Amino acid sequence: MSSSLLLVLALKMAAGLLADRVFGEVRRFHPLVGFGRWAGWVERGCRRLFSASDANTPRLAGVLAWALAVLPWVAAALWLRGAHPQAHWLVDVGLLYLALGGRSLAEHAQAIAAPLAAGDLDGARERVGWIVSRDTSALGAEGVAKAATESVLENGNDAVFGALFWFLVAGGAGALLFRLANTLDAMWGYRTPRYLRFGWAAARIDDVLNFLPARLTALTYAVLGHTRRALACWRRQAPGWDSPNAGPVMAAGAGALGVRLGGAAIYHGREEVRPPLGEGRAPDVASIRRALVLVRHGAWLWLATTFAAAGGITMLAGAGGA
Repeated sequence: MSSSLLLVLALKMAAGLLADRVFGEVRRFHPLVGFGRWAGWVERGCRRLFSASDANTPRLAGVLAWALAVLPWVAAALWLRGAHPQAHWLVDVGLLYLALGGRSLAEHAQAIAAPLAAGDLDGARERVGWIVSRDTSALGAEGVAKAATESVLENGNDAVFGALFWFLVAGGAGALLFRLANTLDAMWGYRTPRYLRFGWAAARIDDVLNFLPARLTALTYAVLGHTRRALACWRRQAPGWDSPNAGPVMAAGAGALGVRLGGAAIYHGREEVRPPLGEGRAPDVASIRRALVLVRHGAWLWLATTFAAAGGITMLAGAGGA
């Protein structure tokens, strides 16, 4: 990649991050709400189309549904990007802004931290229930802080670093691809009778797209926190998690923060004992806020690294020309 192209990407990344920080998520007529309706319509159509009793039919329906739900929008983004010589600026920055969710993540986490800090456990339970799938009705203060901290660390990858990675790879279309794939995983990637086979493609594609971003996210957390402990927790604890990508992210994040996460949690009325994450003190309000700082500083580190890489390539090219 040339230094000029990388510099343009860095400038677009800066604009997208700034837009997310200033404006946050779209409050009305959010494109992902429309995409969710579109995906629901595609799912119903593909299920009707593949009505045979063959055991592989739901998987085939899921593959087709994923392609029909995602690829037309990515193709439209590529077409719009080339529609005018300068259109790539507007398309890339706009799509990166829509793909990022850093400010939204911070707002949700702060809405948990504030009542928790004030001693309003019921309010904190209610708000943490908005962003996690576990049962929060009986959580104590430590359980609320644990759930919120885990969510911030994991969603740092999904809402920020994954989008930045695919933006660097393929511009706005790459960020769009990642965000739509991640959304379909959240809609279809459940191990329930309805989605176990149909959602297989959505879950696997999201795993593939997240493989490198998740490990770069884990490395980012390690660099910005307690590095040695983060790397040790990543190495020892990540293999014990079912998710190949959430494990490294949360283990390294917990180690970087020096908190104990993981352990037992109630999902759909049943207790699940999950492997431990991190080491150190029990999570509290400060853990939630420190996790947010880790994500925010990580985004600026990625931006600074991109600018530095563009400058480094320019210097090397100048030295070679001399």
